[in-house]
Amino acid sequence: MLVSDIKSRPVYERLGVDASGRRHLVVSDAPRPLAEVIDGADAADTPLGYWVVAATSAVDARPQAEPAPSNATPGNAAPVERRAFRAVPHLLDRLSHRLAQETVGFRLYAVGEEGFVWNVAKLAREAGLEAAECRTAHAGSLRRRVFCVHCKTITEDVTTSLAACDGCGAHLVVRDHFSRHLAAFMGVQADAEAPGELPPVEELFP
Repeated sequence: MLVSDIKSRPVYERLGVDASGRRHLVVSDAPRPLAEVIDGADAADTPLGYWVVAATSAVDARPQAEPAPSNATPGNAAPVERRAFRAVPHLLDRLSHRLAQETVGFRLYAVGEEGFVWNVAKLAREAGLEAAECRTAHAGSLRRRVFCVHCKTITEDVTTSLAACDGCGAHLVVRDHFSRHLAAFMGVQADAEAPGELPPVEELFP
């Protein structure tokens, strides 16, 4: 079953440190080696922070300074400031505070599942960052956030072509139409014209 002939899913590229930036912050929805997330971090000579969601209570989100990589060009790499957060809402809350204090020259990079990176992008947009100042990359599961066009509820962690809306219970066809504003894919009732007649369910977004 085709999800939809409307395809607006963002196209992601490999992240790289923007040399024109004066301060950089990389945020990730899971612990990942920084070198696997973004190119150029080992040579950045401007302040760079790396915030990750650790998904454990054994972290306190306090900054931990890390020396410049041993393979960096002498004098050309700044220490990396790392912070680990208990959960995504914890990180997003602190990010909102950080963005409110930032000035010209700040660059933000987000890596993770689609819902996470677009929530970060939304915070950046609300804080006044331009699109070029906040860059996103997908990593991890392809599961989707689905917005029900009928009751406006967002259903999380959808992996199949049909999903039951968490709000109204409608069986939604998960379309490929993606809203950057909502950070979610559109879902339309599958049996609106013929109640009870549903197409087969397929696992499409592992």
